[in-house]
Amino acid sequence: MPDKLDDELRIAFMRIARRIRQQRHDDTLSDSQLSVLYVLSQHGGSTLAALAEHERVTPPSMNRTVNCLSDDGLVTRSSSPDDGRKVLIEATDAGVELIAKTRQRRAEWFAAELSTLSADEHAALHAAIPVLLKLANS
Repeated sequence: MPDKLDDELRIAFMRIARRIRQQRHDDTLSDSQLSVLYVLSQHGGSTLAALAEHERVTPPSMNRTVNCLSDDGLVTRSSSPDDGRKVLIEATDAGVELIAKTRQRRAEWFAAELSTLSADEHAALHAAIPVLLKLANS
């Protein structure tokens, strides 16, 4: 049964994640669309099936997401060089730029928030990083 610490940590993480997600360069894209663009900009081209698996959604749902990104000129589809039957989805220059601007905006927001903390609060956060990473990577 969760105790007060569990609830407080979970709620704090959710609120921080929400605040970070709100810092975006383009407010018209959904969280799912931004996530796909992040994956493509970080890992390069991917198939629809691989993107769906990575994002833990169905292929039809991923197809709708990719269609929206394609309509906005943020991704392209082309035949895979390995297998002409597969379609490779890649971020366009505009998609990569949008992700870069969103990352910059989020980093600036987070740095500004961290700058309001005391030295003791900074030290506490620094000490918690290994534990937080362990939770994040579990």
